[in-house]
Amino acid sequence: MKSNPKSIPIEPFIAIDIHKSYIMVGGKNAQQEWTLRPRNVRMSRFRDWAVKNLKPGDSVVVESTSNAWDIYDIVAPLVSKSVVAHPGKVRQIAEARVKTDKEDIKRLITLLIADIVPEVWVPPMHVRELRSLVSFRWRLTKQITMSKNRLHSVIQRFNLNPPEGKILAQKNQSWWVQQDFSELTAFQVERDLQIVDQLEAQKALIDQKLAELSNTSPWDDDIVFLMQIPGFGIIFSMIVLSGIKPFSEYGFLHRDICQ
Repeated sequence: MKSNPKSIPIEPFIAIDIHKSYIMVGGKNAQQEWTLRPRNVRMSRFRDWAVKNLKPGDSVVVESTSNAWDIYDIVAPLVSKSVVAHPGKVRQIAEARVKTDKEDIKRLITLLIADIVPEVWVPPMHVRELRSLVSFRWRLTKQITMSKNRLHSVIQRFNLNPPEGKILAQKNQSWWVQQDFSELTAFQVERDLQIVDQLEAQKALIDQKLAELSNTSPWDDDIVFLMQIPGFGIIFSMIVLSGIKPFSEYGFLHRDICQ
């Protein structure tokens, strides 16, 4: 009696497409046969689903979105391979007229099986936290700019002659109070002046924290190198470091770049 030939283990390929309140998942084998039909998993239940359904040997692709890192952190320890795909490049490689959740899953799995997923670098936690702080600083700066623009528009609207120097400098605060504005205009001007003062103070605290971080590992080595470039101060260098891989991950040292 002939024995059955040994079956060759097929590595499952699983795609994860993240939406606002749910996650679409689906899996195929190397022969493009469904091993996990596309289905929705509620965001609140995904961790439990992943622990029950993902296993060593699985290969998973996650399409990058605003909360892709949280999903990646859940998936990565459970499987053998996990990558985050660049959504724009995925569309360029596998553009389709029909766009549905199921078709997105199929395209991601096809790229994963062919090993041509346009990957996004997955930053470690300390880089993500720095990015979050830098993003917070950017939002404060944007709010400050909006208030400043409103104050400058008041000057233009009423054809005012502001004093010399920076119109929002502390020494010129009294000039605003002296203007003959209507009650509501004066109220709005006062609010914007307070916003600028308060948010500038918060931004200064963030800059202080960035300066402190620049003297600690793992940032201290890279920032010393960056600050040798003309125009690179501490804050700008930390902003740059939040957006790139550490130089050591490229396989060369600072001295290699300088040679």
